Amino acid sequence: SKDLKEAMEILIEQKRQKLSTVEKLDEHMDFASQLIFAQNRGDLTAENVNQCVLEMMIAAPDTLSVTLFFMLILIAEHPTVEEEMMREIETVMGKQELQS
Repeated sequence: SKDLKEAMEILIEQKRQKLSTVEKLDEHMDFASQLIFAQNRGDLTAENVNQCVLEMMIAAPDTLSVTLFFMLILIAEHPTVEEEMMREIETVMGKQELQS
């Protein structure tokens, strides 16, 4: 738990450093960035930011797997959507082999 907390603090500090050096902020505005700016404004504490990022990291695999499952079910139930997706993949990838 302590190691995970320290790892989160390092990641947040790396993100903070990156935000301080980018030219166009709008290209780097994700949820973690919003949390960091909220802390800079005094709306959140460093502990609040760390906890939010930690919860996102821990919860993401569960929510992602459920979302992907339902996405695949919906694609399977709508063959025309699947065909459109395959055409778009072929248009973008051309003859290149798909990689994970």
